[in-house]
Amino acid sequence: MSGLLRHGDVLAPALPATKAPGITDSGNSKGRNSTMNRKKIILAVVAIALAIQAIPYGRNHTNPPVVREPAWDSPTTRELARRACFDCHSNESVWPWYSKIAPTSWLVAFDVYEGRKELNFSDWRDGAREGEQARKIMKEVNSGDMPPLQYRLVHPEAKLDPAARKRLSEGLGATANKINHN
Repeated sequence: MSGLLRHGDVLAPALPATKAPGITDSGNSKGRNSTMNRKKIILAVVAIALAIQAIPYGRNHTNPPVVREPAWDSPTTRELARRACFDCHSNESVWPWYSKIAPTSWLVAFDVYEGRKELNFSDWRDGAREGEQARKIMKEVNSGDMPPLQYRLVHPEAKLDPAARKRLSEGLGATANKINHN
């Protein structure tokens, strides 16, 4: 009775299983489609990454001349500021390799532009900018917001232990409170 199906009281021969039109019996078509989709996605990502390199923003890595630095309260304060602050808050920025590759170059250029606009140790204006006020500088350093996390992750020398953070905060406060006659 193999090969026969019982339908009610009538025995009928079993029909071979059929597939919908266009479906093959490879058994692996789903895996192949998935691989093809992954390749297409990777190619699209690479094409976009290459295309955005043509956008010119973020590649002008010139440092303007140093106009005037503050009268530092000590060489230690200047050195701590150089380590933790100068790349964004001076005209002495060091431009690492990743600052030349979009979209990272856009982020770095924006951070430097905004940082210099807020506080620039190479263009010190004796408190003319809000960012040069002792209370503002100390608040930023003490809060741990400066230097920002994304900067500290790629610049381990900018990570300050609590004692160094306190010295920097107090030193920048003292520096900002000095009258600069240079």
